[in-house]
Amino acid sequence: MFDHYLHAWKLSADGEPIVTPGSHLLPVRWQGVPAMLKIAHTPEEKLGGRLLSWWAGDGAAQVFAHDHTAVLMERATGQGSLMHMALNGQDDEASRIACATVARLHEPRASPPEGLLGLDEWFKSLWRAAEREGGVLRDCATVARTLLAAPQDVVVLHGDIHHDNILDFGPRGWLAIDPKRVMGERGYDYVNLICNPDLPTCSNPQRFSRQVEVITQAAGLSRTRVLQWVVAHAGLSAAWFLEDQERERAEIELRVAHLAQQALAH
Repeated sequence: MFDHYLHAWKLSADGEPIVTPGSHLLPVRWQGVPAMLKIAHTPEEKLGGRLLSWWAGDGAAQVFAHDHTAVLMERATGQGSLMHMALNGQDDEASRIACATVARLHEPRASPPEGLLGLDEWFKSLWRAAEREGGVLRDCATVARTLLAAPQDVVVLHGDIHHDNILDFGPRGWLAIDPKRVMGERGYDYVNLICNPDLPTCSNPQRFSRQVEVITQAAGLSRTRVLQWVVAHAGLSAAWFLEDQERERAEIELRVAHLAQQALAH
C-alpha cells in the first residue's frame, strides 16, 4: 500500500504503520525531515487531506505533498500532550492552547475546498437518533436546530477538535491534524474540548463548569452559545456512539448534555 508513495515521493520508512478506521499512516523521512504519510480510504479523510493543504501550515500540520488519496505532512516530534496536561493539573492551559490553535484555523482565507458539508448535514445522526430514542436526544436536536437556523460567524471548521488532534510540533508549536469536511458556526469547533468522551473527566461537574468559563473567555464566545453548542454536540456524539452500539459511552455524552442544560437553566 505504501510502496507507490515511498518511491514517488522519495521517502524512507521510519516506524511502524498505523491503521485507523479511515486511513493507513506510516512514519517516514522526507529529505531528512520526519514526516507522516497518510493514505485515506474514505471521502471524509480525502477531503481532510485537502483541508490540511489549504491551511498551508498555519494552525495545522504542514503538507509537503498530496494527491487525491494521500498526504505527506510534517510529523509531530514534540513531547507535549494536551491530554496529559488536561489530566495532570493543566486543564486550563490545555484548553487555552487548543483555543488559540482553533482561532488560527478560522482566520479568513480565500477559496476553501469544494465538497464541505454544512452542519445540518453533519448532524444527521442526531436527527435520526432523536426520532428513534426521544428523551434527552430530542432535546439536544431541538437546540441544534435552533442554532443551525441562525448561524453566527460561519467559517471552515476543523470538525473534530479534541485533545489528541492538536499535537506538539516542537519549534512550530501546537498544530491541528485530522480535520473533517465541515463548514459552519465557529463556536462548534470549541465545544468538543468540553465534551471529549476520551477525557475521563469530561462529565465531572466541577471540570465542566470551569472549562466552560475558560473556553468562553479564550474563544471570545457567548457563554450561552457555548452551552447550547455543548448540548447539540454532546447529543450528536451520543448518537454516533449509539450507531456503533456503544450505549455506555453515549450515556457519558448525555451526562455532559445534562450538565449544559442545567447551566442554561440558571
